[in-house]
Amino acid sequence: MQGLITVIKFTIKDMAQRKSFIISNIIILGLIILMFNIPNILKKVMGDSENSKQIIQIIDVDNVFEGTLENLKQMDLGYEFEITNEDLKFEDVKQKIEDKEIKEAIIISPENEKVKISYIVENTTMINEVPEECKNALTSIYSSLKISKLGLSEQQLQSITPNFEFNLEQTEEKSASGNILVMMIMSIVLFYAIYFCAYQVSSSITTEKTSKIIETLVTSTSPKTIVLGKTIGIGVVGLAQMTLIVSTALISAKTFLEEGLLESVLDMSNITPYLGAMTAIYFILGYLAYALLYALTGSTVSKPEDIQSANSPVAILAVIGFYLSYFTMMNPTSKLNVFASLFPISSPFCMPFRIMMGLANTTDVIISIAILIVTIVVISHIAIKIYSNAILNYGTKMTFKDIIKVYKDKQN
Repeated sequence: MQGLITVIKFTIKDMAQRKSFIISNIIILGLIILMFNIPNILKKVMGDSENSKQIIQIIDVDNVFEGTLENLKQMDLGYEFEITNEDLKFEDVKQKIEDKEIKEAIIISPENEKVKISYIVENTTMINEVPEECKNALTSIYSSLKISKLGLSEQQLQSITPNFEFNLEQTEEKSASGNILVMMIMSIVLFYAIYFCAYQVSSSITTEKTSKIIETLVTSTSPKTIVLGKTIGIGVVGLAQMTLIVSTALISAKTFLEEGLLESVLDMSNITPYLGAMTAIYFILGYLAYALLYALTGSTVSKPEDIQSANSPVAILAVIGFYLSYFTMMNPTSKLNVFASLFPISSPFCMPFRIMMGLANTTDVIISIAILIVTIVVISHIAIKIYSNAILNYGTKMTFKDIIKVYKDKQN
């Protein structure tokens, strides 16, 4: 156990002190902060260059405002208003928006003791509430109308505050696109974390073979301890790195984006503690599976320039697993989705999506995790055996036949 802790500490220290690791993290974090600042940057760069005012059609069929809506045209609200008493319902407005006759509309209708004001847009992605200037203007005009019709006693002034109910509505049918976008982002983050962290295991082993550090490690501890120690150590660094990246992204989104904008683009309603816990579990298990495969391939080469070709089979498996998750998002109820969430090379990317969509029950999750754990045990058994014989090989890159021979020799 002491030897394992020593290897883990050595690996973490080695990774954290690399200039390439520090610089890449600074660049990634800087790009994340810049990305969430793009809307603010565009606003400052563009300024008021787009002076073409948005046209809003206002429909007051019941003449609630008694013709006073024309006063809106005298206010500098940044919009142009078309006032009509034409009897247009929501479906009529929807059709006009679809036909590009108008972009936005306001329907005013009395409803019991309230006045319902529906602000209708094609899609609520970029607008998450009724513009405040429109609310204030309509409230002011209606109050002025009431004041002109009433005496100005204190009691009457208190009674003229309009009881409006503002609603934001969209004409596009709601879909699961928000859920899919959330999961696509999660899958990309998982793929990056698992693939690139696992790749570091192979790179670390080959680099140490080149510098002959591995000879010192082998004499002081067992090959099994080295494999597990490096895998765990790089995994800890990778988990810390991804935590930092995700935290930076969330803080940047809250700090720099307009309130409610992120929620209007991404459907966060299905993000639960259970989903977060399961995603973390699949990240850990997925990382272990791929890291051990990379440990195996890393031990078969002795030159850094051979790493990429040796790792190609594992990289292909990772890409297949990622693309399986992408295709299953497009068809969440397909049989391929069930297969991909159980298949060990793709389950770390696919199962979190099925959990989020409510398509995987507890039994599915348990079976998937069990298959993944068994796969990890088998891979670790093979990787450690091959690593034990191949780690001190400083010759040419081992072929597949050489690997099989080394494994059989170790068995004997």
